[in-house]
Amino acid sequence: MDLTRKFLSAVTAGAMLAGVAATAGAQSIPETDEPIKLAMNEWTGQHVSTVVAGETLKRMGYNVEYVTAGYYPQVSAVADGDLHATLEIWSSNIGEGWDEHFDSGAVEIVALSGLKPQEAWFVPGYVVDMCPGLPSWEALNDCADMFATPETMPSGRFLDYPAEWGDKNAPRIAALGLDFVNIPSGGEGSIIAEIKSAYERQAPLITMFWEPHWMHAQYDLVRVLLPEYFEGCETDASLGMNPDATHDCDWAGAEIWKVANPGLKDSHPGAWGLIEAYSITNLEQAQMMSEIDDKGRDLEEVVNEWLDNNSEAMQGWIDHATM
Repeated sequence: MDLTRKFLSAVTAGAMLAGVAATAGAQSIPETDEPIKLAMNEWTGQHVSTVVAGETLKRMGYNVEYVTAGYYPQVSAVADGDLHATLEIWSSNIGEGWDEHFDSGAVEIVALSGLKPQEAWFVPGYVVDMCPGLPSWEALNDCADMFATPETMPSGRFLDYPAEWGDKNAPRIAALGLDFVNIPSGGEGSIIAEIKSAYERQAPLITMFWEPHWMHAQYDLVRVLLPEYFEGCETDASLGMNPDATHDCDWAGAEIWKVANPGLKDSHPGAWGLIEAYSITNLEQAQMMSEIDDKGRDLEEVVNEWLDNNSEAMQGWIDHATM
């Protein structure tokens, strides 16, 4: 199923800013005092994406609630209407159960987020000098013992995403015949802490990580070059370099979607239009993430400061939502 073709471009007409008289045939904004519930997942970038939308909605007069939700399980809450929207869904990393909700129409892809994502294996730049042949994945087995820890030796340790984000690296490691054990991290914060610690000690580390992220501006992280992704490599074992296994390839390229319960179009049409319209870039998100994670600033304070400094863009989103 090509989910990209399911994008909804409909923008509800007739909504206007709170306190402003509506145009002919349109209702005022907010349409109701019922809160809009937005999912907050496990990483700072997602928090930024969500709060940019949420704080703009608040400025339009909406009541917004930020609700903590697990990345994989949240789709059921969106489908049931317990959450109205989740605003940073990576097409390369959605769990089982999402397709059935997309197919049934219980959840809908509103639009792309504007972010240009990349998920990959990374090593600190100095590790390339410690393991001749890197960044090619084929060099890893010759250096596996260098990455070993007491919990994995004699195999190398691969620092993975947290378990609740899925487990696509275990079959990938096996399919490529690598002598590594993937160890789930405790989340974004623990991966960042391990990267920082490794740099301080100049210690070997290989980890799953992603862009956009502010860490790339401060640390030299080199992408490990895996066999190129091809259609079917994650589902058809007969394809690719290993005829007995799937996942013998790199991670697929991805899109980042804004996803919502279709009922939001009826209950809060202006909010649906705002979610459809707003967009941020990799650099914009990374800069806000750095203020929050690296400088310890408050999330909502940083986002509102950014909105104040980008009022023209924000007004464009609102104009789209209220046209």
